[in-house]
Amino acid sequence: MSDAVAVRVPMYDPRPEIEMLWDEITAAIHDVLRSGQFILGPQVEAFEREVAEYLGVKHAVGVNSGTDALVIALRALGVGPGDEVITTPFTFFATAEAISMVGATPVFVDIDPDTFNIDPALIEPAITRRTKAILPVHLYGQAADMDPILALARCYNLKVVEDVAQAFGGEYKGRKLGTLGDAGAFSFFPSKNLGGFGDGGLIATNDDEVAERARMLRVHGSRRKYHNEMLGYNSRLDELQAAVLRVKLRYVGQWNMERRARARKYTELLTGGYAVKPPVEAQYGKHVYHQYTIRLPQSKRDSVRRALQEQGIATAVFYPVPVHCLPPYRGHYPELPNAERAAREVLSLPLWPEMDDELQVRVGHAVLHAVAPDLRL
Repeated sequence: MSDAVAVRVPMYDPRPEIEMLWDEITAAIHDVLRSGQFILGPQVEAFEREVAEYLGVKHAVGVNSGTDALVIALRALGVGPGDEVITTPFTFFATAEAISMVGATPVFVDIDPDTFNIDPALIEPAITRRTKAILPVHLYGQAADMDPILALARCYNLKVVEDVAQAFGGEYKGRKLGTLGDAGAFSFFPSKNLGGFGDGGLIATNDDEVAERARMLRVHGSRRKYHNEMLGYNSRLDELQAAVLRVKLRYVGQWNMERRARARKYTELLTGGYAVKPPVEAQYGKHVYHQYTIRLPQSKRDSVRRALQEQGIATAVFYPVPVHCLPPYRGHYPELPNAERAAREVLSLPLWPEMDDELQVRVGHAVLHAVAPDLRL
């Protein structure tokens, strides 16, 4: 095996980031350990203030995962049994699962094939008297087209919850994602643009009442301990995660710029035909490339993936099955051709802020050779 083959290229490598911040992170962790406060203490409070300021939003409420952020945001907005929530089928399962977990019904509409996000033009025909909310997902780090979504919400008196799990720091017309609707739900899973050392999540909102209900719901529905007013959850962001996230928050803007630079490099390498379609960046937003996702002909996608795997290059398919085709929802929805086609064609390539040009060239050339073996580069 050659040296090139021996070097494994993961989908995401957190080690350079950890090494760069080692002293700051270990100091923050030691401070928490010495404090003896591990749940909803000063680190969580400080992180909530700092992230609210970063996002430009009034309230930030830390919870224990991105999934709980969605569930609690929906409940805080009054979504529940008998309601319908319009969303995209091309997303992680948790988006629809959260809707179902609050007792509502997800209503799937198809995606824009260029951005992979919900197609706003298809939302209005899906609105019924039971529709309570719209839940757009900013997939791969790219903003959904929010203006028409927000206009529909105003027209029909609907709530809007943004799923920002993959798009921390992304923007729509100069505003941070997660701050345009009634609430934004964020994930701090370790591989996210802002990731912790475990699970974590956050709800952002400008609505005082929504923030208050979210804070109650994360601690078993109580404002004061042992004085529970509603059924809630044990969904608290812990002090250790908050301490780590406070350190990393100071660098996430820089990392997002580096992700965009890495994405431009890939696009330069892959543009020019050969049946590879690089991602399309919408003019209305700032893509932060949680994933760099190309499209390949269905007949080639899996063979390209195998060819890269043989060279030690990891890839991923986000997502191989649209949510409406998964067992909990299968058979209850019509075909959604754009989402179903995307699931057969998408392939995400390795990307992290500190990835160097040499590795990117290796990955890009491997993709092109796998698509067209006779191509000379």
